Amino acid sequence: MTERMMKIDIEERTLHFKQPAGTSRGVYTERHIWLIRIAMHDPVTNQWKVGVGECAPLPKLSCDDIPNYSEELKGKSEEFAAALQKGDAAVSAFFDAMRDYPSMLFGMETALLNLQQGPRLFDTPFGCSEEGIPINGLVWMGTYEEMLSRIEEKLKAGFRCVKLKIGAIDFDREVDLISYIRRHFSREQIELRVDANGAFHPAEALEKLECLARYDIHSIEQPIRQGQWSEMARLCQESPLPIALDEELIGVNDPVKKAALLDTISPAYIIIKPSLHGGMTGTREWVSMAQERRIGFWITSALESNIGLNAIAHLTAHVYGPGMTMPQGLGTGQLFTDNIDMPLEIRGDQLWYVGE
Repeated sequence: MTERMMKIDIEERTLHFKQPAGTSRGVYTERHIWLIRIAMHDPVTNQWKVGVGECAPLPKLSCDDIPNYSEELKGKSEEFAAALQKGDAAVSAFFDAMRDYPSMLFGMETALLNLQQGPRLFDTPFGCSEEGIPINGLVWMGTYEEMLSRIEEKLKAGFRCVKLKIGAIDFDREVDLISYIRRHFSREQIELRVDANGAFHPAEALEKLECLARYDIHSIEQPIRQGQWSEMARLCQESPLPIALDEELIGVNDPVKKAALLDTISPAYIIIKPSLHGGMTGTREWVSMAQERRIGFWITSALESNIGLNAIAHLTAHVYGPGMTMPQGLGTGQLFTDNIDMPLEIRGDQLWYVGE
């Protein structure tokens, strides 16, 4: 096989949040990402085609958040280039070997799809600008006053599903915020989701879940820290509030271990973040396993730039198919002062692709 003229380069960028993004693990003010570009020469047209993907590990959270990330990404990109020269089977084998590097894998998968398909990665009603994707309004942790203001902002913008990050301020004050929403909006008007990011101690978790359940909450993400399978399984059995796993999926990249996790804990939902949970390949694997076990799921971004958000949105539309009704976690495109322009637009509580 004749080698094709090809170049792969990597660009590191720092994005800056418009407002500090608070979670129970700390506050983000900036975001480091790596853009990977594949340039391939087309001998027929004598032109270069370029595909771009985003590699964006989350500090102290991603399983491939490693000290020498830049050097490792460079080495893996060289392996990727070699696989591309050998053909589809080699690329597939390379992607399978990248399971433990999900943020790198996601960037490479995206870059290749972008090279082949352009910014509209899949042929879907969303990709044809015929349907939007329903999304939740995200309310970051902050002071009581800050969170109340953000809640009111999301409700005024027309969001019918609001997700609150909890676990940073006093629990009673957080319950007050939830009570405020419920005094003004019923569960039929506003779907409420909360994300504890593992903030509860196992000994107190059930009591707090019982308290939250009084407010007709849709679900709670990761009430206790990951890695406590027996405790999480007990909570899933006893909680009056449906539990969704998020961080629990991080680093569980082998299909056998994925099955063991789902069978042991048996959650109501899993929340899949391609950059954290195995790239596009791993996302499809998690979805298939969840569907086999009648576990619900939704897909969310993980503070990527619009490059990554665009890829996740197109993947979500492809996985779900037409007529999606479950709100997804894709409302992160307006977080940065220096984001990368992509043909994405939020209209009310839906994300739209407004490309060609």
